[in-house]
Amino acid sequence: MVEGPMHNYRELLREGSIHADPAQELAVEKLQLLHHALKSYEPDSGETGWRARFGLGRRKEAPTPPQGLYIYGEVGRGKSMLTDLFFEDAPVQAKRRVHFHEFMREVHERLKDIREKKLDKKEDAIIVLAKELTSEAWLLCFDEFQVNNIADAMILGRLFETLFANGVVIVSTSNRVPDDLYKDGLQRERFLPFIDMIKEKLDVMELESPRDYRLGRESGEQTYFYPLDMESRDQLFEQFEQMTEGQAKNDYVIIKSRKIDVPKVYEKIAYFTFGDLCMKPYGANVYLELATLFDVIFIEAIPLLSPQNRNEAERFVNLIDALYEHKVKLVCSAAARPEKLYPEGDGSFEFQRTVSRLMEMQSEDYLSAQHLT
Repeated sequence: MVEGPMHNYRELLREGSIHADPAQELAVEKLQLLHHALKSYEPDSGETGWRARFGLGRRKEAPTPPQGLYIYGEVGRGKSMLTDLFFEDAPVQAKRRVHFHEFMREVHERLKDIREKKLDKKEDAIIVLAKELTSEAWLLCFDEFQVNNIADAMILGRLFETLFANGVVIVSTSNRVPDDLYKDGLQRERFLPFIDMIKEKLDVMELESPRDYRLGRESGEQTYFYPLDMESRDQLFEQFEQMTEGQAKNDYVIIKSRKIDVPKVYEKIAYFTFGDLCMKPYGANVYLELATLFDVIFIEAIPLLSPQNRNEAERFVNLIDALYEHKVKLVCSAAARPEKLYPEGDGSFEFQRTVSRLMEMQSEDYLSAQHLT
């Protein structure tokens, strides 16, 4: 039986679901090679590893892991779609697909727990966590690899060094070439060995497709209103009233012992202003919880963003990431079209992923997707 990402990709071509793209085909070929290599590979992670669990004992020599893959390129070129095709049939039981932002949030939470619980204070919590992660999944597929803060940058080197040493295979997508990761970050010189490790352990390739496929989809019903005038506000609120049959009320939710006000809510439909969500010191965990609680979220009055309101912009990026990952329907009013919301200045490059997501979230494909709780 023919299987793997190449088979899946050709099926989509035959169905007419996608168009032929030489850049994508090259990436699929590399993913197919990795698919074949994984058939004859399994790491040996010691007494708690996979071989030991099935009573096979340890190998005399650790197997050499196949080289993973780091695919980078502009937004909307199909990186995530290709990773989906690879992950779907990957001949590995212990595998995991996760957005990199969510993965790092989990890393920080688990490191805190390990440091609080472990008896041997000399034991490196990062090494302990890496061993735990390896025992859970030795094929890791990351969506949108990026490093924006020093806390993540200082952890990644030791964490990934141990993951690679344990035989973990990694496939990742990113908008940035490895050499631009954590660009201009604090103490970046301490991060450079990690970049060298990525280039050594992963086959780095650019997806050079000239077409942004997300922009080519047909729009569904109007869910994005601009500019911020009375007409946009009235259209937004009218749609909310129709969807909730005029029965919305003020309420709140509790997230990790914290009270979060919801100005208007009816069943699983919530209405917020930008200020409600992004002008308060909420972390990514709040947005992720909201994304699981509500099927539809309305956001009123998203302003123009710039370095002058960088904190609010970063929260907005985290909010959209959470809504997108959980397939929450977004209806909003904004000061401008998505590509004009953060036009220039520090942070505008990173915002391009959010632009792409805001556009895709208006499409029929996205609007018809099932909410992921």
